[in-house]
Order: sequence, then structure tokens, then C-alpha cells
Amino acid sequence: MLVLEEQRYIHEDLERIEQAIADRIADEPRHIRDRLNRDHEIEQLLSQVQSQSKSLIDIYNDENKSRAQEIQRIGTGDPFEEFYRQLKEVRDHHARYPNEPAENSEQRYKAKRPDGELMPYIVDSLFSGEEAYGRFFDLNTCHEAFLNLPNARRLTYLQYLEFFDNFAPGYGGVKRGEKLTDQYFKYVGELASYLESFMRRTKPLENIEKILSSFDKEFEVAWDKDELPEWQAEKPNTEGGSKATSTAEAVFCEDCEKEFKNENVYKNHLNGRKHIKAAEARKQRQQDGSGGKLASTKGGFSATRLKERAVAEREFRVKRLASAMSTERGDTRVNVERKQGMTERERQQELDNLLNMSDTPQQAAADDEGEDEDGEEKIYNPLKLPLAWDGKPIPFWLYRLHGLGVEFPCEICGNFVYMGRRAFDKHFNEARHIYGLKCLGINNTSLFRDITQIEEAMKLWEKIQREQKRTTVDDGSVVQMEDGDGNVMPEKVYYDLQKQGLL
Repeated sequence: MLVLEEQRYIHEDLERIEQAIADRIADEPRHIRDRLNRDHEIEQLLSQVQSQSKSLIDIYNDENKSRAQEIQRIGTGDPFEEFYRQLKEVRDHHARYPNEPAENSEQRYKAKRPDGELMPYIVDSLFSGEEAYGRFFDLNTCHEAFLNLPNARRLTYLQYLEFFDNFAPGYGGVKRGEKLTDQYFKYVGELASYLESFMRRTKPLENIEKILSSFDKEFEVAWDKDELPEWQAEKPNTEGGSKATSTAEAVFCEDCEKEFKNENVYKNHLNGRKHIKAAEARKQRQQDGSGGKLASTKGGFSATRLKERAVAEREFRVKRLASAMSTERGDTRVNVERKQGMTERERQQELDNLLNMSDTPQQAAADDEGEDEDGEEKIYNPLKLPLAWDGKPIPFWLYRLHGLGVEFPCEICGNFVYMGRRAFDKHFNEARHIYGLKCLGINNTSLFRDITQIEEAMKLWEKIQREQKRTTVDDGSVVQMEDGDGNVMPEKVYYDLQKQGLL
């Protein structure tokens, strides 16, 4: 292809890509699968824009002078002669390859083919069934790797979702001295890699590299200032029990990172092999920490400190990634709790409903027939059941289990009706009910649980105020006075009798 023709073709291709991106942005899919697929298509188109723009810049730079030579040949020679020469080259090419198909550039970046054929979904191969197209985490593999760590707590999967980013020993993590093993280093690396991959797959249009770079810079600053609480450089300390303990008699062993009930138990364990081994390891870390500055001036840190830095960097990234995706984490815990109350058949049916979307034009046409004039899908729901997260009615047994057919009205909330006992019990701590009590002049809302009538609430509030006045202690009745005959009476009564001259 001629240089000028290639330049023209790239300009045309960039315009078509921009139009394709604009068409996809204008579309607002209802399902999370379609929305994610649209974002991934836009991300691929943006990558192609960068690639084509780079090629176009290289043509304009014209380092090999081919573009300048072609322009000079067209401008100085006979233009018709150059035209027929290029036309002859095109005809010779098609004569050599008569069956070469011609590509339709207008349909290359369309989301739909002219015959109604849908483009293949990108996200179908990116997510597992447990992830539900990026709505939930799938940390089962990481959970198994955590359980295989030596001296790790036996956490259930639900507990692991709560504490997987808390690496303190008391919250499911392992001790500092046991974190320098290859097994733990591999586990933290796999956990960080999964969270990073999940963010890239669920947020394809965000600049993930910039986010990760900010995490790295934040870690560098915290490490240089020695502000990471679990990885601070240890200083020599020969005294036991310097850390805060649960009781005054308890003693904390810094070497073993363990608390003992009293000093005698602490002294007895000092001769044990575990303590001696832990003390030697801690002494080595203290030497590495104290010599860190000296080693850094000579061109590097000690081997132990470098290992600690690598592990700490991965733990720090896990914490920041988990914090950035707190919504998905909370949804995952709710989803796991919900699935624990389902049978295996119901789980499989839910997975099939999620995966078996309308992939063919026939299915898409059938779905379009089930939509009303406004484009909204008609849902067959004769029992008026609440809708689940996928927009379909929940199972009837779940509806009966939670008692969602029972109405609980609340007069304090403006006669608002709550469906089910769970929603009714929960609403006493919500803003609507608390605001209704404050409008009645009631400040202490914790004593008015299960009270929904305004009259009952006002009677209880008046009763509480009367009891408070009755139990209010009068200062004059506390101090006791004694007259000359030895009669004991309150101070107020004594002074009243004295004023009347009766004493």
C-alpha cells in the first residue's frame, strides 16, 4: 500500500473508531453483563486508537523519507502517468488474488451485523460463575491457600471474607516471623494478583496503572518513615512485658508475640525451645533493623529486611485494593450468606439463569416480543413477589420463610407499611422512625422499640418523665441533721423547724 493511501486509510479508520465508541457510550444496557461487555469493547477500541495513532505519527515523522519521495514524484512528474501506474498495480494485485474478499469498513466496528447477528461477548470468558460478571469476589482458591498456611486460624469462608485484608495475628493473620516463608509470600502474591485482576476486569475504562502506582508511592513513603505498624524495624529490648496486656498481672512476650497470665508462667516458658528459637529470630531482625541505615548507605538492605519489605508491599496492596472495592466485598458476604440457605438445585438453577442469556438473534427476538411499548421486559409475577437482584421474582418458599406477606404498619413513620418481620424490626434504627419520634418530642429512642402507635409512645414518654422526676434526688434530703434531743431529720426539715422555733 502506498504511503499516502495508508495515511488516508488510518485517518478514516480513526474516525470510524470514534463513531463506534460514541455509539456504544450512547447505549445504556440494563444487564450488568451487557454493560461490562460494552466497557470492554470500548477499552479495546481505545487501545486500537492508540495503536493507529502511533502508526500515523510514524508516517508523519517520515524517518525513511518514503512519504516525501512519493509527494515529490506526484508533484513534479506527470500526474496522469502516476495515476495510471498506481491503477495498474491495483489491477495486477487483484489479478493475482481474484478470490480475496473485500472487507466492509463500515461494518467492522458495529455492535450488530446487518443481518442481526450479535457480536460475541467478551466477558463470557473473563468471569467465573461465582463472580457473576464482576458482582462478587471468588476467593475460594485463596481461602484454601490460607488454610494450608502453618499456624493459620481455621476461618470459614464467610469469616475469611471479613478478615482477608487484616494481617494482624489476632484477626486471622500469622506471626511476623512466620511471614517470611515462601508459602506465605506466594499466598499474599496470589491474593493481590486476584484483586488486581478483578479490578481490571470490572473497571476496564479506568486507569488501573495509575491507581496501582499511587499505592506503590504511598507504600514507599510509609516504609521509609517506618509507619507500617506490623513491619516497623525492631529495636533491641531485653525487658519482657513492655506491650499492653489484658490484665495487670499478665505479661507479654515480645519474642513469641504471646501473652501469659502472670510473671511466673512467663519465666517458666523462657527455657522452652520455641522461645529460644523465637528470641534468636527476633534478635536477628533487630540487628537487621538497626543496621538498615548503615546498609542502605553502602548500597542495599539486609536480606531479612528485604524479605520483610517484599511481603509488606504485597500486604499493603491487598489492603488498598480491598478498600477500593468495598462495595463488591460487602455484596460478596451477603451473597455467600444468601447461598448458604439455598439447596444445591437452587444454586445450579440460579447459575444457569445467569449464564444462559440471549446469545442468538432468535432468542433476542423472543425477548423483544416479551417487552412492552416502553422497552421494559414483562415479568410473569401473578403472586406479586418481591424481585431479586436479577430482576426476577424470588422463590415462593423464600417469600414464606421471611414472612414477606405479613404487613406491619407504623403510625410513627407516617402509616408506612413494612413487609415482613425482618424489615419491621430493622426500621426502628432507621432515619424515618427516629425522625418521627423526634417530631413527637422524644429524644431517647432506644426505649421505644416495638412501639408503633403515637398514643402509646406519648404515654410511655410521659411515664418515663414522671419516674425521672420522682427518682430525682433532692440535695436537702441527703444531708441528715440531729437536734438537741438526738432526733435525726433531713437538713431541709431541720432548718424549717429552726425557723419556726420548734427546736
